[in-house]
Amino acid sequence: MRRKLLRALAKATRETLPPARAAETFEFEFEGTRFVATFSRYADGRLAELFLHARKSDCLFDHLASDTAKLVSFALQHGARFDDLSRAMTRDANGHAQGLAGHVLDLIGDGR
Repeated sequence: MRRKLLRALAKATRETLPPARAAETFEFEFEGTRFVATFSRYADGRLAELFLHARKSDCLFDHLASDTAKLVSFALQHGARFDDLSRAMTRDANGHAQGLAGHVLDLIGDGR
């Protein structure tokens, strides 16, 4: 499935974002670390981009969060569907996200 997703992303062209767009920001905790997420949507309501940062800047978690958000944004802007990304994340037996990307996607999907 991951290879198929990567091939599709390589072929897709980037959907440009409008120069001005509304954004939502929220704070959350994951594995004992505080994060700030900001996201925006396309005019049709689809998630368009994500920014993630740890509350403690310039630490390992901040860099990992930022890179995670860039990859999610890149995928979304190249045609990946939110639901497909969310389902592809590692989950436990109860369906709870095990990683940062899955956790923040779940928060956004739950209406944060």
